[in-house]
Amino acid sequence: GVWRQTKALLFKNCLIKCRTKKSSVQEVLFPLFFLFWLILMSMMHPHRKYDEVASTNLGTLDTSVLVNFVIGYTPPTRMAREIMKKVAFDNFEDGLITEEYLSEEELQEASAFKPSNFVGVVFNDDMSYQLRFPDLVAMSSTYMESR
Repeated sequence: GVWRQTKALLFKNCLIKCRTKKSSVQEVLFPLFFLFWLILMSMMHPHRKYDEVASTNLGTLDTSVLVNFVIGYTPPTRMAREIMKKVAFDNFEDGLITEEYLSEEELQEASAFKPSNFVGVVFNDDMSYQLRFPDLVAMSSTYMESR
């Protein structure tokens, strides 16, 4: 019955492994080699932990860079409007131009038409957001490993 077939299959597999020693050794050594390689690579590029930066006064912001700067945001909720109003008028004398969009797709389309002076803000909820920069903005290489 079943036991006899299982025993015969096991015996057949043992015979195949004994007759093909090269491939059997490769089946064992290749995973060990790749494991060693991964460990070696992780030791060459250790994870860096950055310490806290002390609070310092950074001085005044140069607002001449922000002339005709547009900040688009979505979704247009009450809290998002209040936050963007505070950002635009309380922090800058001239006020930034803020535009609200109904969806993230509209925000992306708008950023395609004015890529040089446009930044998008997507509010996930009342306390978290994501920034959307145009492709022309150079990304910082300071924290590339942790990105």
